Amino acid sequence: MDASRATPSPVSVGLRGRCPRCGEGHMFDGFLTFRPSCEVCGLDYGSFNSGDGPAFFVMSIVGIIVVGLALWLEITYEPPIWVHALVAGTLSIGLSLALVRPLKGVLAALQYTNKAEQGRFR
Repeated sequence: MDASRATPSPVSVGLRGRCPRCGEGHMFDGFLTFRPSCEVCGLDYGSFNSGDGPAFFVMSIVGIIVVGLALWLEITYEPPIWVHALVAGTLSIGLSLALVRPLKGVLAALQYTNKAEQGRFR
């Protein structure tokens, strides 16, 4: 890799699912499975472990949006309960699926950029 080339932004490459070192190779093999390594620069993705981080952020973001929308919908229109169930269910599933992969990519890219490692006692 060219030393004069700037490292790409971890948020930018993570949202796009690209390699955090070169910004060009793909990070994911399937929907949420990391590739073994970058096909462009050869960065090993085996050490990436975002754990439950993406799930926490997805639940927090989706929860705030869905509850806020449900409150607004109830106060403004007072719809029947089946409308709430339909809107909240559809929005929860759709937003969760849309957000989990980009957030997993961002957390993995931040882990690489900040050289995060497993915590150890001395």
